[in-house]
Amino acid sequence: VPLGAYAHRNLGDLGGLTQFGVHVERLPPGTRSSLRHWHDTEDEFILMLSGEVILHETGTETRLTAGDAAAWPAGVPNGHCLENRSGTDATYLTVGTRNRADTVHYPDHDRVCHRDGPTRRWTRGDGTPVAP
Repeated sequence: VPLGAYAHRNLGDLGGLTQFGVHVERLPPGTRSSLRHWHDTEDEFILMLSGEVILHETGTETRLTAGDAAAWPAGVPNGHCLENRSGTDATYLTVGTRNRADTVHYPDHDRVCHRDGPTRRWTRGDGTPVAP
């Protein structure tokens, strides 16, 4: 399943928020929100607004529809992403921490992104450098 032509509206920036981000995201049919991942230092939360998605987490799949929510605390190695298997767009509210530095793990691809502001450095899980 490809990563999609997903769209988002950044409500946090519009409101002048600096400590956490808030987005409304739209995921078209047949696409995923991201590669399955988890963060060392950032909490993430979603609230489904419309449509339905499949939440992929470590070892499980869960159907989410309007009104359902999911959360991922920082530092918990529970890789996650959303997939829209339906025939209509899905929309959801995303809220997350805005840390300047974070490490994002992509367990299905043996990739780790080390972020410091706009700078990104990629490694394998064992620390070996790789191209993004």
